[in-house]
Amino acid sequence: MVNLFLDFLGDNPTTRLLEFLITGREFDYSLTDMAKNAGIGWSTIHRILPRLIKQKIVVETREIGRAKLFKLNQKNEEVKKLIELYDGLLAKQLEQIKEKNLLVAAK
Repeated sequence: MVNLFLDFLGDNPTTRLLEFLITGREFDYSLTDMAKNAGIGWSTIHRILPRLIKQKIVVETREIGRAKLFKLNQKNEEVKKLIELYDGLLAKQLEQIKEKNLLVAAK
């Protein structure tokens, strides 16, 4: 299935990480979880994350042992707009699938 969010913003490590965090916005994640689930490398996450933390897009939530966990900062205005964009694109994609299924069913 085409990913409208990545198509719209461009498929790069930062947008893949943001998409993963938006999708699982209620949870916090370790660096390993974020890198693995976003499909980006370990060194890349170490390059991207400090910038997102500085911009207050991502916040540290807690520590488990030596692992730090991070979460999307849903209080940030820019993050709210990204979530709104993501949800809007998802709704559009679902509508397209629904229309396609109705056309197939009508044949």
